[in-house]
Amino acid sequence: MAKIFLICGKICSGKSTYAEQMRIQNHAVLLSVDEITLALFGQHCGDNHDDYVERTQNYLFDKSLELIETGINVVLDWGFWMKEERDYAREFYNSRNIECEFHYIDIGDETWRARLKKRNSAILAEKTSAYYVDDNLAAKFGDLFEKPSKEEIDVWVKQ
Repeated sequence: MAKIFLICGKICSGKSTYAEQMRIQNHAVLLSVDEITLALFGQHCGDNHDDYVERTQNYLFDKSLELIETGINVVLDWGFWMKEERDYAREFYNSRNIECEFHYIDIGDETWRARLKKRNSAILAEKTSAYYVDDNLAAKFGDLFEKPSKEEIDVWVKQ
């Protein structure tokens, strides 16, 4: 039976790069919330951003079931920042007897800030399509992120 790989980590921690590697290694389909929301709504969703993200996640949970039913592995790349989200995802798949595996991208603060700066520069130079994260947004995201416990994670990746 096919398997779900869930990629957990802060914004700009290397999740998408890692998710792409997992896609290739596991002959999987990659489902990314950022990819869809950026394609449909662009950088500036304003007050609707959280609603768009929630709707996209719900859609991708359902789409992942279709893929699993056809025998295709799936990589979910959307961070799973809060324990509640991780618990929900694990229960969603476990209740359907679908094997899921959490991978956490653990990144130090100095490396994280350097990656944010590099990505923001690439966005401004129009070399990549990603969310621009200024200092205020980085602080907000840093406060929102709940680092998982070792018990929650199947594969711990140190960056």
